Amino acid sequence: MALPDVLIVLAAACVSALVALWWLSTLGTRTTKAPPDIDDMSLLFEDGHLIHGSDNALTRFALAPGYHHWEDIREALLTRFPEFPASPRHGATGNLTLAAEDGDSPPELRITWRDALCWLHLPQTRAAEEITKETFTKLAALRRASDSSPNPAWQTEASGCIIWHNKAYAALKQKAQHDPECGGAALFSTPSPDHPNRVCLRGAQGEKPDWYALTTTSEDNLQIYHATCINAVVAAEEAQRNFVQTLAKTFAHLSIGLAIFDRNGQLALFNPALVDLTALPAPFLSARPTMVSFFDQLRESRRMPEPKNYKNWRQEIAEVIAAATDGRYQETWSLENGQTYSIRGRPHPDGATAFLIEDITAEVTLTRNFRAELEQSQSLLDTLEDGFAVFSASGVLTVCNAAYRTQWKQDPDKSFAEITIDDAIRVWREMSSANPLWADIAEFVMCRGDRAGWNMPIYPLKGAPLSCEVSAIASGATLVRFRPIPVGTARQDRSAAPMASDQRQPPK
Repeated sequence: MALPDVLIVLAAACVSALVALWWLSTLGTRTTKAPPDIDDMSLLFEDGHLIHGSDNALTRFALAPGYHHWEDIREALLTRFPEFPASPRHGATGNLTLAAEDGDSPPELRITWRDALCWLHLPQTRAAEEITKETFTKLAALRRASDSSPNPAWQTEASGCIIWHNKAYAALKQKAQHDPECGGAALFSTPSPDHPNRVCLRGAQGEKPDWYALTTTSEDNLQIYHATCINAVVAAEEAQRNFVQTLAKTFAHLSIGLAIFDRNGQLALFNPALVDLTALPAPFLSARPTMVSFFDQLRESRRMPEPKNYKNWRQEIAEVIAAATDGRYQETWSLENGQTYSIRGRPHPDGATAFLIEDITAEVTLTRNFRAELEQSQSLLDTLEDGFAVFSASGVLTVCNAAYRTQWKQDPDKSFAEITIDDAIRVWREMSSANPLWADIAEFVMCRGDRAGWNMPIYPLKGAPLSCEVSAIASGATLVRFRPIPVGTARQDRSAAPMASDQRQPPK
């Protein structure tokens, strides 16, 4: 092979080798190049005015150079960096590093300043995945929703250290002058055993504490807390307790036994008089028995009439409860020991029912004695031969004896309406001879002043002549007595009647 041919072949081989090497180097570079990390967020301020920033920072915090100030970025970062300075640093060169309170990125904030310039640098530790604008929008929406919530919310690790909280929690912490270095659980007091989901936030000296309903959720080995202010609920419960205590003190001095059952049928309130009247032990009443248990215990202690049929006892109690709920229950119990109780059932608001137990033994005894005396007096009057009729101050016939009822055919106990003095005089006039003095009797009965008794003879159409005696008695009442006239003194002419008022005679 000639020398020129050899040179051509060598030149072609060299060119091919160079091309292959270039291709391999290009391919290796394309296959080994890693995706770029997320750019760190940086902002530059001059005298508190934003003059420059990285695209990542400007997009995430929605800032624009020339329009925003130091206060804007401070408001956005204060919840994560509570020690964020209120104004940019000035003067000689310096730097400051702040750690975030939550586990979100970036975990720290670096502030560097020189003269009037101040840099904010938030290094990103999460890399690889490119964060899109849509992701920033969603994060901003979540942050706005969290920060605008009026209820405190926070998250803690397994050790109890807070890793995140919202603005409402930060405001409470600032109000309570809580130490930021302390765990978040110390902000609220430990829940009581009676209310495990209720916590108290103590305020300054002399201020009322704030109460919160606490909701706890566990997720990813973290504790998520939400607190809702329930000051109104606690105040209402306290007012209810005070009201119940006031009622209890008021009812403690009543002689009437009081038992109030709530909507569930359990005893909610009772006074000491109930213990004395029912002889039920106070521990039993304090245990809040039901209505059925209450009445069953009354039967056991013989403080209510023994039912004739014990099988129907529960049904009778159910009827008692139903009647009390409607306000229709009112009975009088006569006990074996001679006592008499008046029992009344009344409905109360919110489905409650109240029973009033009153000892009316003295009243019943007094009424019985009074009735016995009245019957005895009536029997005594009925044995007299003279007719007696008593008219009240208003002119109504109130009492008469058997002789009067037989003579004049009048009985106030059998009359549908009241018998007045005019009604009685009309009967007397119809059943006797004419007499002009009947009107004087009516005037005497209705008179309110001092009255002197008098009498007059009357001549019934049937029977012997009578002497009508009119007398004033107690309470403005008038007694009209019809006494038979002895035969020797009676007028022979029975048809003649006295015609003038001078025929009145003083009572004998």
